[in-house]
Amino acid sequence: MAMNPKSLLGRFIQRAALARWTNSARAAHNTELTTLRTLRQDARQLLLPLQKLNQIAETRLARPRIGSTTFTRAAGTDWSWRPIIWRAALPKRGLAPAQNKDRLGDEIGIFHDCKRPEISISQYRNLGADDLAAYGLGLEVFHFDGSFLSLVVDLPKDACIGLKRRHVLQLAAVIDREMPINIYARLNIKNGPNVEQSLLTLPAETRETSVAFDLAYTQLNEARTEKIWIDLLFENPNMNKITIRDINICRYPRAEI
Repeated sequence: MAMNPKSLLGRFIQRAALARWTNSARAAHNTELTTLRTLRQDARQLLLPLQKLNQIAETRLARPRIGSTTFTRAAGTDWSWRPIIWRAALPKRGLAPAQNKDRLGDEIGIFHDCKRPEISISQYRNLGADDLAAYGLGLEVFHFDGSFLSLVVDLPKDACIGLKRRHVLQLAAVIDREMPINIYARLNIKNGPNVEQSLLTLPAETRETSVAFDLAYTQLNEARTEKIWIDLLFENPNMNKITIRDINICRYPRAEI
């Protein structure tokens, strides 16, 4: 049972622990190495639960509500998902510069062929009155000397369960563009040795945008679906800032004609 942090005993223990670690940190430059090694081990053991507590506390206390999966779903939706980077705070919030094949969390990767990348990606807190996702993702590009730039969103394994050619996969996003830019969404489905791909343009007329991938136009092998990911491809991203305030994906059966 957790001790009440507001109780007299709880406050005393907290003050004593804080004082101990504060003093240890101040004396670390002159601490004998054997003792310092023991302190480092103790600190590492404390670090993980403290980070976990901080993440959970931020998740529960922040607004919009962290962890929210609220978004508009098409009629008949049988699977839907919002990536964790738009739902909860990541332990590592950003990359600068973002190198080719770097990852932010378990679900987002960045790919480019820049020799000297001047690219940064960062997670930030959504605070807008119309925001449904708790967090957003900022992509900032300065001088761009490459030929391609993409963000990869890896879908969870359960997206493959029950996937049929009669399904439609819809990607919806809220995107702010500092300068006009074409953004493409490419669906990739690995089934056996093959990867089925479908490329669509994200409409740029409004911040809220979406595309729907109709799997009837693919050669999907329903029995061998292994992995699904979506590439967001940015055309001529030089000197631009793209803010992806939300991304969500839903799956629903195509209307029969």
